[in-house]
Amino acid sequence: MKKKSMANLTLNNKSLEKYFGMLRGLDNLSKKKLIIKLTESLEIKEEKVDLRSLFGAWEDDKDSDEIIKEIRESRVEKAEDLGFE
Repeated sequence: MKKKSMANLTLNNKSLEKYFGMLRGLDNLSKKKLIIKLTESLEIKEEKVDLRSLFGAWEDDKDSDEIIKEIRESRVEKAEDLGFE
């Protein structure tokens, strides 16, 4: 399973100094743990996807009538007039 990646945030030197000022007071063990986490976040891991996992037959215990009923019941009527006339 692929992890979702977060957007990258770039900090200027002033912001980095503020963060460092807050982190400076941490004990050595906490600093080491933070260093490890930051270092691990730099490593780019390529995950290989088995193409066979991306296709196949629909697997469900419901019969087609039940699935159709669920689809119809989940539909939402829009009362808004879009004005395409």
